[in-house]
Amino acid sequence: MTAPGEVVIEAGAPAPAPDRRWRGWVAAGAAVLVLVLTAVVAFRLGAGGAPRAQVTASPKASPTRPPTSSEIYAALAPSVVSILYLGAGTTPERLGTGVIASNTGIVLTAYHVVQGGGSIQLVFADGTKSAATLVGADPSIDIAALAAETLPNVVVPAVLGNSGRLAIGDTVLAVGNQLGLISSATTGVVSGLNRESTTDSGAHITGLIQFDAAVNHGSSGGPLVNAKGETIGIIIALANPTEAGTFIGIGFAVPIGAALGAGRGSAGPPGPQQ
Repeated sequence: MTAPGEVVIEAGAPAPAPDRRWRGWVAAGAAVLVLVLTAVVAFRLGAGGAPRAQVTASPKASPTRPPTSSEIYAALAPSVVSILYLGAGTTPERLGTGVIASNTGIVLTAYHVVQGGGSIQLVFADGTKSAATLVGADPSIDIAALAAETLPNVVVPAVLGNSGRLAIGDTVLAVGNQLGLISSATTGVVSGLNRESTTDSGAHITGLIQFDAAVNHGSSGGPLVNAKGETIGIIIALANPTEAGTFIGIGFAVPIGAALGAGRGSAGPPGPQQ
């Protein structure tokens, strides 16, 4: 099994006045709008006491159909993070992907992307760059949690789903920086459940989600998302019987519940599984 996480990047006339009924309806509508906006957008104090908005990465709901892949991607994209492992220098040694998993900005990723004790840099979807600290990890399932020194003005955590409800054949979408192509999206299906595999470091991992949405080097740590736009796994590896290390149709992800457990650290848990 090859871990997809090690790529070095190159880096008129006036209108008549409305009557009182219209004024009443307008006022009522404005009040409703204020309530809706208040419910959707919450604010917290970020570093230095500056207000920081939080929104939810959920695709727009429709009563007649599920969200399309493009709608899912558009909702998820602000939650996806590029991860550069710099080691002891300034040139990236590895490129991976992460996903914001909590309102406090905790980022989940694959452990093999950031292991080694060197410097880590995050690049958020809005272009914000920040150094990061490893605050939780479980190498036995190849999952790590990172805390950024600087967060974007708007923090958009991914909507987390329940991987226990997955079935073989369910549609999934994978987002990651495969082959250095930032925020690539691919679609496929769940092709197996409760799979077992061994990482390059020798760790034997069980309970993995097998899927056939294309992933390659640089995809590691990215979110695997269901047809509702919920993140249900963290991508850690691909299988390839050759030395090429390219995708042949088998990718693996750690279920989100296990990934959240592994990410618990000094910054607190990323958040409950939904």
